[in-house]
Amino acid sequence: MSQDHRIPTPHTADERTTLTAMLQFQRDTLAMKCAGLTAEQLRTRAIAPSGLSLLGLVRHAAEVERGWFRDIVNGESTQSRWTPPGSTDWADFDVDDADVDEAFAVWHDECARAREIVARAPSLDVTASHGDETYSLRYVLAHMIEEYARHNGHADMLRERIDGTTGE
Repeated sequence: MSQDHRIPTPHTADERTTLTAMLQFQRDTLAMKCAGLTAEQLRTRAIAPSGLSLLGLVRHAAEVERGWFRDIVNGESTQSRWTPPGSTDWADFDVDDADVDEAFAVWHDECARAREIVARAPSLDVTASHGDETYSLRYVLAHMIEEYARHNGHADMLRERIDGTTGE
């Protein structure tokens, strides 16, 4: 695994700065867990019958970023990059023939768009609705931190399985 280039999170910042820094730290953690691996290694499954892989996690993270920030917070109506319209399956984890460069490019693009949406929001109290639920930007940021943290635990185990590398 490459050196740790993550930016430490501030210990005494305002709420927006703290939440966005913690989210970026989690994004950087996933990138670090994937660093230096081949396409084949990135596609390596956790254990049968699970479809979980590092590449699947990257594609899933791109979809979650798109869904929460663009579709819900920003009110866009975007389509999943990998799941066909009308499908109930999460195709982001179907990585056998997945293009690694495309997956990372889409993920980085979605993260950049999410950062722009958050930066433009006048406050963390901005709300958006999805179905019958209403969410604040504060909630979305906290949820995204949780989403990445949970999946980064999976990434830890996947990376250790692939090449024995462990770490933070």
